[in-house]
Amino acid sequence: MEPIQKMMDELNLENNIKMEDIPNIDLYMDQVIQLFETHFNDSKRNQEEKVMTKTMINNYAKGKLFFPIQNKKYSKEHIMLISMIYQLKGSLSINDIKSVLDQVNQKVVEEEFNIGDLYHCFLSLTRQNVQKFQGDILESEELVKQEVNMFADDKDTNYLEQVLMITSLVHMSNLYRKLAEKMVDQLSVEKQEAGKKDKNKT
Repeated sequence: MEPIQKMMDELNLENNIKMEDIPNIDLYMDQVIQLFETHFNDSKRNQEEKVMTKTMINNYAKGKLFFPIQNKKYSKEHIMLISMIYQLKGSLSINDIKSVLDQVNQKVVEEEFNIGDLYHCFLSLTRQNVQKFQGDILESEELVKQEVNMFADDKDTNYLEQVLMITSLVHMSNLYRKLAEKMVDQLSVEKQEAGKKDKNKT
């Protein structure tokens, strides 16, 4: 098996759109797509994969994942939200993402909320997550090697090690996704309860 550290390095996990990468002027959709393609091109599984498309952005807009654009242009705040959506879409449905970002969008529109502060925290956490992920993966690799020792006499030990590593990674991913979905459901419950309280006040 190819060294797992080498594979992680090839994933370019630290690729992200930083605050300073986002222009201070509003962008047309094609410019938004180009911005994402530029920063995440090295993270694609293959050259045929698209980082961002017009259809994706239109679906996000129709699903109300971000507040409405003006004059067919996307502001810096929109880019930050789309960047967060880009990370969320790997594990959550559009409806779940809407639940997560609904109040953020409302705060931006109604309270002049500085989403830049939230995005700064998001970027900080992603950097720390990458470091933790790399350490966890190397630890998992050692556990898999211990388990695969029982197949020491098998000519396909390398293959079996890869199968166990892949299944372990997918299982770990599922655990994180399930907890994230549970938290999304909790957000929906809290929103419903808040709505009932507001009705009772009137």
